[in-house]
Amino acid sequence: MTDQRPLLRVRDLTVGFTTAAGRVEVVKRLGFDLARGGALGIVGESGSGKSMTSLAIMGLLPKGAERTGSIELDGTELTTLRERQMQAVRGDRIAMVFQDPLSSLNPYYTVGTQIAEAYRAHRTGVTRRQARKVAIEAMERVHIKDAARRVDHYPHQFSGGMRQRVMIAMTLSMEPDLIIADEPTTALDVTVQAQILDLLAEIRRDTGAGLILITHDLAVVSEVADHIVVMREGDLVEQGTAEQVFSDPRADYTRMLLDAVPRIDDEIGLLRTTATEEPR
Repeated sequence: MTDQRPLLRVRDLTVGFTTAAGRVEVVKRLGFDLARGGALGIVGESGSGKSMTSLAIMGLLPKGAERTGSIELDGTELTTLRERQMQAVRGDRIAMVFQDPLSSLNPYYTVGTQIAEAYRAHRTGVTRRQARKVAIEAMERVHIKDAARRVDHYPHQFSGGMRQRVMIAMTLSMEPDLIIADEPTTALDVTVQAQILDLLAEIRRDTGAGLILITHDLAVVSEVADHIVVMREGDLVEQGTAEQVFSDPRADYTRMLLDAVPRIDDEIGLLRTTATEEPR
């Protein structure tokens, strides 16, 4: 019998801070499901709580943050895990791709060393030679040409788009159940944006991993997600299938976001046309 349980189940998630002026909630009783192999877009403007939601799932909230509610990954309640247990989940079962790969990569180590050591941290008994082989294979999977040579290059020797590919390769090496990509294309030009979006879609298709895409850009969401959650100032404004949200939005705020991007189809057409160029 097929397991119908969602990969990720979030219920009543609230994230707050206690300040001198009182308690401030940046995520308010948020709830959604992510199906196995599904892609969920969490959309909102700056301050909507979308990135704080991803940090809450990862157990990486800033000091002073208070989290309540339920976050279940494949039936495991993450909010009750101790930090050591959560460390085993991070990277192994849930992996995150951040907005700025340059700040996530250590400039003093080669990209291959960083991928390999991240892999060894989650796999006992793996030798450096074995981990290096995994790093090269992961770089090849994200279409970095001449990976066997470039594995020994440093982050500054890669373009912004290629550094993002390195971060995705690091994610892939762990074979996670869930990938969270937080504004992964914001700092990239339109051509490279399209390439990264295609890569995320390819990885989801090939590995069966679930994907959460955090973004302010509805054009990006329309390319990747099959379900959408719209947030504003910590509140869930609307959620539904991508088709429903784009064709028949129920909330005024969602309609406002759509009106702010009047030519989504044109932008996506440009993305599709330019995506065929060679990665830099």
